[in-house]
Amino acid sequence: MAAQILAGKEIAEKIKQIVKKDLEQLKTRGIVPKLVAVQVGENPSSLVYLGAQKKSCAAIGIEHEVKNLDGNVSESDLIQFIKNLNEDRTVTGIILQMPLPPSMDVRKVQSTISPEKDVEGVNPANLGWIVYGRPVLAPCTALAVKELIDSTGVNLYGKEVVMVGHSDIVGKPVALLLVDKFATVSICHIGTSDSGMLETHVSRAEILVVAVGKAHLIKGSWVKKDAIVVDVGINKLGDKIVGDVEFEVAKENASWITPVPGGVGPVTTAILLRNTVLAAKMQFLN
Repeated sequence: MAAQILAGKEIAEKIKQIVKKDLEQLKTRGIVPKLVAVQVGENPSSLVYLGAQKKSCAAIGIEHEVKNLDGNVSESDLIQFIKNLNEDRTVTGIILQMPLPPSMDVRKVQSTISPEKDVEGVNPANLGWIVYGRPVLAPCTALAVKELIDSTGVNLYGKEVVMVGHSDIVGKPVALLLVDKFATVSICHIGTSDSGMLETHVSRAEILVVAVGKAHLIKGSWVKKDAIVVDVGINKLGDKIVGDVEFEVAKENASWITPVPGGVGPVTTAILLRNTVLAAKMQFLN
């Protein structure tokens, strides 16, 4: 029996409805959240994401502004620019668009964003709260993965989870969020693949999360019977957009599986809105 499709749109809409109510309450107090996106240079894929941000914010009444900086801006000037936004009380949320120029220390720049305005959860302080089991403004995609898994009704206690990918904003925080619910989590990365053990790990996963950015890295035949599969990858393959998991084969084994596109993406966007409103609450109501 083919897997049930774990589409993100319905989950995203539920999140947005709650966000709208919170936003209305803020506005009755004269608080209007404002999200500022900082873009360094030009990147076509980043421009698409900026457009989606603006549209999503406008749909529920969050102010959105893009600050475009020259691609030749120095790291020190970028850091000072972010510090100025930190001090601007009209700005309640800051998002730093990737990629940054290769010469910049991404983590250093991200750590400059005020924890209370860090709607993407990339400041070390916000990442640290995940370690404590108390995520506040956590990375949007990692939270989206958790929301999708929770929507299946699965009890995470003791479940065998395999996280393929170990990035700071997806792989590592997803692993921490799930281990906090007493799942047994393994993290796979390029070392696992090079050692030839990737298939072995994937094939035992009751819950499989993949966030690498390599089309069809995970063969559908590797997926364990009745596994829950969350595919974060977005890749262009010919004229199609595909995930990191070989969807058509995997869906015959899995119990639940996210489509690409339409799975993790809509939920990630909804959580960005939720984080933006939460950030405003933290600044003005605490």
